[in-house]
Amino acid sequence: MSANIKVSIKNLYKIFGNNSEDALQRVLDGLGKTELLAQHNHVLGLNNINIDIPEKRVQVIMGLSGSGKSTLIRHLNRLIDPTAGQVLVDGEDVLQMDDKQLRVLRQKKMSMVFQKFALMPHRTVADNAAYGLRLQGVRASEAKERAQKWIDRVGLTGFEKSYPSQLSGGMQQRVGLARALATDADILLMDEAFSALDPLIRTDMQDVLLELQKELNKTIIFITHDLDEALRIGDDIAILRDGGLVQQGDPQDIVLRPSDEYVSDFIMDINRGRVLKVRSIMDEKAIGGSLQIDVNLALEDAMQKMKDNPAQPATVTRDGKPVGALDMRSLIDAIERPAPETASGNVYR
Repeated sequence: MSANIKVSIKNLYKIFGNNSEDALQRVLDGLGKTELLAQHNHVLGLNNINIDIPEKRVQVIMGLSGSGKSTLIRHLNRLIDPTAGQVLVDGEDVLQMDDKQLRVLRQKKMSMVFQKFALMPHRTVADNAAYGLRLQGVRASEAKERAQKWIDRVGLTGFEKSYPSQLSGGMQQRVGLARALATDADILLMDEAFSALDPLIRTDMQDVLLELQKELNKTIIFITHDLDEALRIGDDIAILRDGGLVQQGDPQDIVLRPSDEYVSDFIMDINRGRVLKVRSIMDEKAIGGSLQIDVNLALEDAMQKMKDNPAQPATVTRDGKPVGALDMRSLIDAIERPAPETASGNVYR
């Protein structure tokens, strides 16, 4: 396994029912999710999932309700056992771990942030934030000190003695994030962590997460059904449908080259100008003019810079060095294209 791969999911299947092994063979023989349920009363939760997740990056796993995304994340810390397959963390197979090894994995290597906050209502903010550390056996004074660092970091200074019922939803989720970060785990699992929040609070929490990630460089596995959220925070996006992986890749590549009509449905209404970056459409062989535009600038921001001299191509730079050029025609086409071309070459309308 490559040194920079933190989590590797290999040939993972999950079938819910009383005779999952027999049902698995039927799936391997070609039976689909709908037929498996109708004919054998078994539910195909995950169907041959293969994902390699590099360390220190944000891996988003997204899909509609019933796609298998929450089922998948619960396999990573083995809250659910699969019907078949492997989950490797730092090269170790989670599915072969004994109870002691699993406790170490869950307490020290992985932390989880839940959609419904999962705070203990009878404990204060300080006690909730320190809870994971106390489970690790950290003495009370040290746990309090370490938890306080993250309470401060997520913006809850002054609320240490408050109880969850006294906090807003966004504040409760900040407590959950502080609790997860306090254990200093390498991997952060976030299952629809911001889905229960109001839109403005949700955006604020995304900002908090992105700022923390710049500093901490954790391996974050983030589950969501919201494409805007996925595009905003993800270094890589894996899209599930009916338990299967339909497309995985850089957010830019998914927007520009959706694999099929299902993915095209997801991206149809997004603001391409805000999502796409200059690097996605620049001409690497061309030479631009005096105006310089950073390779990671959003297209709508690039358009604002180029509007005063639209006939002159801009020079695209990375770390101050020229890497290509961008002309206004290509920029407009990328923003306004109404029907993305799928990876198969078909145009979806």
